[in-house]
Amino acid sequence: MSYAGDLTPAQAWDKLAVGAVLVDVRTEAEWHHIGVPDTSMTGRDPLLIQWNLAGGVLNPDFLDELRAQAPDEGQTELVFLCRSGVRSVSAAEAASGAGFTSWNVLEGFEGVPDAYGDRIVNGWKNRQLPCK
Repeated sequence: MSYAGDLTPAQAWDKLAVGAVLVDVRTEAEWHHIGVPDTSMTGRDPLLIQWNLAGGVLNPDFLDELRAQAPDEGQTELVFLCRSGVRSVSAAEAASGAGFTSWNVLEGFEGVPDAYGDRIVNGWKNRQLPCK
């Protein structure tokens, strides 16, 4: 593992409460149609930086956008979130390689699908963490 480690959604929330910054790497469509984590209680909004662009194409500007938006490069811990906890691993690895302390949120925002394909089993929103 080339990033700091994996966190459950609850552990991620605890880390955000003490100064880490959430980076949501889902697509713009996911943010608009499914929602975003509400981290306003921490005093910091999540950074919304797509790992993949429309069509699943890797965002070639990901690290540049991260450097431009993340506070105190190398000083602030970053917590990466995607839909299910897969893209966020790649984003956390890339960020760690660029000098950031990076964590991955297991289960992601929506979690794994149930037997019917609905994402109601686990994840940030299904664990009742703040969303908007």
